[in-house]
Amino acid sequence: MNKSEFIEKLQRVLAGGLDSAQVAENVRYYQEYIDSEVRRGRSEREVLDQLGDPRLLAKSIIEANKRAGASYGSNLEYDEEIAAGPQNTGWDGAEASGRKIVMPGWLIMLIITVVVLLIIGVATALLSFFAPAIFVVLAVILIVKIFQNYIR
Repeated sequence: MNKSEFIEKLQRVLAGGLDSAQVAENVRYYQEYIDSEVRRGRSEREVLDQLGDPRLLAKSIIEANKRAGASYGSNLEYDEEIAAGPQNTGWDGAEASGRKIVMPGWLIMLIITVVVLLIIGVATALLSFFAPAIFVVLAVILIVKIFQNYIR
């Protein structure tokens, strides 16, 4: 594997878990690191062997960014972390146990959109179901008002 293949694999895996600015920053860092090590006299192959598998490196970077709270553009379905520490308390102040599920923003927006569309659909269905009855009641009220005015 040469430098361009290494960088391409690294970039592809990083794009699955980081936003584009973070991907660019990390790719630039490793390009510069490899170049600087080669200028110091090490072979490109030696530097790449030291860095290891670019997919594993990218997964480590993504995980470190998640732990630091910097994973904004995650394309993962959901991220799950084991909740731990004293800050993990329930609504009653008691320490909570179990898992904490952290969903990416795009998934939350998708769920909200689906719920809103369902509510609109149900409201439309109810309105179309009761529309004939509403029209009959309105027609009767209109006829009664007309006759009241006609009789006077």
